[in-house]
Amino acid sequence: MAKDKDKKEEAGKKEKSVVREYVEAILIALLLALVIRTYIVQAFKIPSGSMLDTLQIGDHILVNKFAYWFDNPKHHDVIVFKFPQDETRDFIKRIIGIEYDKIKGKDKVLFVNGEKQDEPYVVHKDSFTIPGRNQNLYGDETVRDTFGPLTVPASSYFCMGDNRDRSLDSRFWGFVRREKIKGKAFIIYWSWDSKGKLLDCIRWGRLGSRIQ
Repeated sequence: MAKDKDKKEEAGKKEKSVVREYVEAILIALLLALVIRTYIVQAFKIPSGSMLDTLQIGDHILVNKFAYWFDNPKHHDVIVFKFPQDETRDFIKRIIGIEYDKIKGKDKVLFVNGEKQDEPYVVHKDSFTIPGRNQNLYGDETVRDTFGPLTVPASSYFCMGDNRDRSLDSRFWGFVRREKIKGKAFIIYWSWDSKGKLLDCIRWGRLGSRIQ
């Protein structure tokens, strides 16, 4: 009888040990996931067409959150940041101007520090041009095609969408502060076209594409 009791106690200890190991493994995995998401890499889904054709609606991307720990954001970087007018929302745009740059738009042509910009990633979906007036007044739709000149303040960035005619960006709401940047977008790990059929929904050719 004593031996049977000892065996039961030993089996109970083993079961508790196994359960404890599983619980510890799950907790460690959750902690690592939290650390990775907070400090290293975070996944985002593209909900709008403001970055067409670089990013499609339904693209799932990874953002490098430590990209700017030891370096500063640069021209043409695609970044995710807290929307200045509602910080509960995340926006993704391309950096056009860094601190102290002078930015000007004239009839859909962009100038940075007086130099016309070559922007192969930009698309214009509208054939017409909106005449510019009140160029420095954010919120006025007439700043879409003609605006500025504007000088980017210290520790701030002027950001625009690649789909220039249909992007709510720095032309309308101002600059992005350095501390509001969450990270640099660097790869498309999944892409889903909700309008496709069956396997056609998956954009196979976009999987693993680097964001440039």
